[in-house]
Amino acid sequence: MKHVFLTGVPGVGKTTLVKKVCDAMVSSGVSVSGFYTEEVRERGRRVGFDVVTLTGDRGRLSRLSAESAAGGREYRVGQYAVNLQSFESLALPLFKNMCEGSKRVFVIDEIGKMELFSQAFIRAVRQTLDGSSCSILGTIPVPKGKPLTLVEEVRSRQDVKIFMVTKENRDTIFDDIVSAVQECLK
Repeated sequence: MKHVFLTGVPGVGKTTLVKKVCDAMVSSGVSVSGFYTEEVRERGRRVGFDVVTLTGDRGRLSRLSAESAAGGREYRVGQYAVNLQSFESLALPLFKNMCEGSKRVFVIDEIGKMELFSQAFIRAVRQTLDGSSCSILGTIPVPKGKPLTLVEEVRSRQDVKIFMVTKENRDTIFDDIVSAVQECLK
């Protein structure tokens, strides 16, 4: 096993678990880089998503379409307009130097519909899965509607361990995820 992915319904706590596992890895001397996706809320209402690097840089992934920038091709997921340029400019450079040195974990949260509008992102994820020296800690959505090709590729790989996160297990599954990531680094 080389990579660990979490899956589960939206809002179940996948990103929270990823952040906690990253903290545990860093505490044990493992190098961690990558990004996660975070809800953006205004007055208690979700208005979109940002992509946030583990070093704290933040960029827009999507916003409610009324707030999207005009011009150019608009990529949409439900009521959200995806800002592909913002996502790519923040996420893609992270793939360049991610695996220098040993004991590296690269976080990809998430491989979802919004991120998959980027062909460059798809290529970078495939190259990382196939050829890099580091392990991926990532998240993928649960199957719903039309299958997402890259998500199904990840799901069917022999070198990937998948954890299904539920409301019932999200507070107890942490140790198992940490153990799996540590096993990947051996």
